[in-house]
Amino acid sequence: MSRWLTALGLAALAAPLRAETCRLALALAMDISTSVDATEDALQRQGLAAALVAPEVTEAFFSSPMPVALAVYEWSGRTNQRIILNWTMISTQADLSAAAATVQQSVRSDSGSATAMGYALAFGATLMQQAPPCLFQTIDLSGDGSNNDGYGPASAYRHFPFENTVVNGLVINAADFEGELYLIPFFENNVLYGPGAFLEVAQGFEDFERAMRRKLERELTGLQIGALQEVAPK
Repeated sequence: MSRWLTALGLAALAAPLRAETCRLALALAMDISTSVDATEDALQRQGLAAALVAPEVTEAFFSSPMPVALAVYEWSGRTNQRIILNWTMISTQADLSAAAATVQQSVRSDSGSATAMGYALAFGATLMQQAPPCLFQTIDLSGDGSNNDGYGPASAYRHFPFENTVVNGLVINAADFEGELYLIPFFENNVLYGPGAFLEVAQGFEDFERAMRRKLERELTGLQIGALQEVAPK
């Protein structure tokens, strides 16, 4: 707790004109492209809902006196992005439980679209502009394939506002049909963005909940004083 209080105090001194209401705006993006069948989609939704209320993740959400703003959206083709959970301030256990229930009860909006990662990231950047003012901004892109529709991540990063946003990744089914581990380097070289960005790997959709737990815990507890100083306006 003392590390957080010190870090947040330094941030307040470095940025006196900002009025942050939370420490992190976190947008979670779930892949619903055609490569994800109905069973896998259910594993992904139920896995995310379970991960949000897992003991170690719950502890991470409330490890700071400042809350987290959470949003969840699904993505696939160029025009197939939909908000599942709009920006919600996670200030209490009840807030977190309600957010998890919203994800668990959500219904897939599309099942026949390609994998338009650039559009998914652009949607996330636009969504992030609507977030409450927070010290940090993170988009978390989950996916089981590489971009195959429209512009890619690099174009999204060039043309949309990502200056203050970190993009982490969660690879599902890291090996393709021939056993090649192509998705890990693809995400590392194309999707990860910003200081401290990292990749988590789920060995199939059955492993999605475990990977999501690990990733959320790291995102929610891994902020450093140096990073707080970096994002202060000049």
